[in-house]
Amino acid sequence: MIRETRGREEFMFVTSHTFRKTTATALDDANVPTRLIAEHLGHARVSMTQDVYLGRKSVNPATAAALEGLPDNQSDGKSGDKTGE
Repeated sequence: MIRETRGREEFMFVTSHTFRKTTATALDDANVPTRLIAEHLGHARVSMTQDVYLGRKSVNPATAAALEGLPDNQSDGKSGDKTGE
């Protein structure tokens, strides 16, 4: 017998952690300070919130742009490896 605790089977992946992570992400996207997000989630340490609930953001737009261009630049023969030194 399948328990109906979370409703339909397609939502079985949803846990309380999913809701907490979604809340933390929404608050982070709204530029709420991490300390306040940690307090909202009941964390004594901001590092817990950062390590478990918040994803990393792109630190530098130039880095993201370079990575986005990789598939286009793969055919130029540059591998970045330094051989023969």
